Amino acid sequence: MKITINNSQTEFPDGTTLRIVADEHRLPGKGVAMAVNNNMIPRDKWDSHVVNDGDNIVILKAFCGG
Repeated sequence: MKITINNSQTEFPDGTTLRIVADEHRLPGKGVAMAVNNNMIPRDKWDSHVVNDGDNIVILKAFCGG
């Protein structure tokens, strides 16, 4: 299936969860959030939230600065 992650289209197998997406992108354990189709998905739901063909995922990383 094809999904878009931060404006880049990529392919993942059917049944992919947000946890798999996070692991593939080597996301850190803290300071990261993901939204699917403009809906924030809590980290404790990443293991069970299955991504669908055509979904748009935005990965947000917190950073310090000013």
